[in-house]
Amino acid sequence: MKLQRNNRLRAIAAGALAVSGALVLTACGSDNNSGSSGGDGGTKAASNIKCDGKGQLLASGSSAQKNAMDLWVKNFGAACKDVKINYKATGSGAGIQEWLQGKTAFAGSDSALKPEEVAASKKMCTGGGQGINLPMVGGPIAVGFNVPGVDKLTLDAKTLAEIFDSKITNWNDDAIKKLNKGVNLPNLKIQAFHRSDDSGTTDNFTKYLKAAAPSAWPHEPGKAWEGKGGQAADGSAGVSSQVKQVSGSISYFELSYATASSIKTVDLNTGAAAPVQATVDNASKAISEAKVKGTGKDLALDLAYDTKAEGAYPITLVTYEIACDKGNKSDTLAATKSFLTYVSSEDGQTSLKELGYAPLPAEIATKVRESVSSLS
Repeated sequence: MKLQRNNRLRAIAAGALAVSGALVLTACGSDNNSGSSGGDGGTKAASNIKCDGKGQLLASGSSAQKNAMDLWVKNFGAACKDVKINYKATGSGAGIQEWLQGKTAFAGSDSALKPEEVAASKKMCTGGGQGINLPMVGGPIAVGFNVPGVDKLTLDAKTLAEIFDSKITNWNDDAIKKLNKGVNLPNLKIQAFHRSDDSGTTDNFTKYLKAAAPSAWPHEPGKAWEGKGGQAADGSAGVSSQVKQVSGSISYFELSYATASSIKTVDLNTGAAAPVQATVDNASKAISEAKVKGTGKDLALDLAYDTKAEGAYPITLVTYEIACDKGNKSDTLAATKSFLTYVSSEDGQTSLKELGYAPLPAEIATKVRESVSSLS
């Protein structure tokens, strides 16, 4: 049954990556836009969408949520013929900058706005408004690997930190052997890949390393990679493609990319009774422990990266849609609210699970819908 489910997940996720002709998107970011098959869930979702506004709605940012956006854009476009949505998966850093420059209606980011970005947003959000964080997509950051002859691999935070900081450089290192008794690890150089672009996925991954293995990861978490050595590739699609192709490779990217490309993923030794797999349900257990640290309509979350709860997968991310609480552009406000209302709805959220994303916990989703309805 597990094999059948994995095959089904791979087929659905691959569909999300492959069907480009169905979308009205025309521009390209670091990851090309592509459509996805919503199946019956997509048809149902489209029937419940309330369409407001017209014209083109531009947005950019997180590549972690690209597959989710592809599905949402397809469903929304099927229902709302007067709105053409163009989401460019440029990476979180670039998306926020484009939004702050007034080039887009909203941005997608894998980490909340920094204080200086909130301050900058006050110049763009008119009438005393400012940027707020609206959590929209949750899910695990998988650690994908390509080691010949190895189908199952367990690592912990310390070992991962040392691999990505070039302190462990071979797959038969004693530290890896200790965590994988009985596994025939080859004498093979480790090829560690990280993101070349400023990335919220990098931010979340390094926050995990810092929280769970502070002595092994001396660098400050951030969107820009600071680990020593390794090789770089652009976007989640870029690093996952390298792992698929390069023998001895390892990298971090959203589970949907691993699923789509049939990439094996690391189980994490968190200190719980058993290693934890990178699954949607296990990520949901970790995300449910998150606390809202934002104030007012801002819903920035504090994630539990160092959790040792049974079955909780700690390398998680929540991607945010970034918009003005007030002072949004009048010509795109109606369409923005209509689209964000759909994606935060029960239909929009439940459609994500088959793509390897974790729907928002109910209490957080309710707050998001309230914030979206108040945008002005």
